[in-house]
Amino acid sequence: MKRHAGWFTQEKIVFLIAVALFFIFSIVTNGFLTSDNVLTLLRGVSTLGILGVAMAIVVIGRGIDLAIVTVLAMASAWMLQSVADGASLYTGLMIGLACALTVGLLSGVMVAYVEIPALFATMAMGTLAYGAVKLGVINLEVVYMPPAAEPLRWLGSGRVLGVPVPVIAFAVVAILGHLFLRKTRRGWFIFSIGDNPAAARITGIPVRPTVVMQYLISACIGYGAGLITAASVAQMNTRMALSNMVYDVILVVVIGGIGLSGGRGSIRNVVVGTLLIGILINGMTILDVQYTTQNIVKSGLLLAAIVIDSLLNPRDEQTAQQGDI
Repeated sequence: MKRHAGWFTQEKIVFLIAVALFFIFSIVTNGFLTSDNVLTLLRGVSTLGILGVAMAIVVIGRGIDLAIVTVLAMASAWMLQSVADGASLYTGLMIGLACALTVGLLSGVMVAYVEIPALFATMAMGTLAYGAVKLGVINLEVVYMPPAAEPLRWLGSGRVLGVPVPVIAFAVVAILGHLFLRKTRRGWFIFSIGDNPAAARITGIPVRPTVVMQYLISACIGYGAGLITAASVAQMNTRMALSNMVYDVILVVVIGGIGLSGGRGSIRNVVVGTLLIGILINGMTILDVQYTTQNIVKSGLLLAAIVIDSLLNPRDEQTAQQGDI
């Protein structure tokens, strides 16, 4: 796996920028440095952070998952629609999980076995999943939470010792993701594949099944993020599948220091990137910065992060042959 010597890694620089922004916004805005606003800040980026963990697992394995936001929206919407149509909550949850796993499995098979570049395979799967669920299951743009699904509301609005459940969920997913990548054989397989797929195959690592596993894990985490999102607002807007949220997910992954060329990074990078984006968005919102301007700032950060990543982690010959992003 690749390592960059020196104290000033991208992760630490981003963390210092986040700390600096936190103090700047604390000085120039009223109400920023309060416990309620800090919890609001963390709660606001929890779903983004959870998706970032899923994306990090795929990117470290030299892939990308552009279908993850579609899974978030459509699998949870199908779950709500199933319960509204008379299914039990448990059955609805299983239907949503099956939808997510199907998308993850097909994405993984197309990337690992058909050898379609991940960028195009997952983009196509996201579009296909959105259209299929809309055509066959959901007629309305917004699916509201039926009374039978009310127990899920705790996922979005509950608190444990004063901490919002979505924040706790992000912490749990981050810890589990870290343990999976660093303490299990499958996690080390992902690093090895991301670093050099050909060498990983020669050493006996099951490359294709491991790649499929990455997308299955990503889909499961995406579905969990969808349940939290639906529980927070008691509905799911299927148009979220067509939003630019996936670029925000890529932003928190890349800006935190995970290389798009694969084989390098950790869940800690996602946490740092999520904190920076959360502080930035929260501060700009309090300052009443227009939404369009916020998008321009985030887009500029994403472009800068990709440029920095390309300088720190230049594409090698194997990456170029695979066609991965």
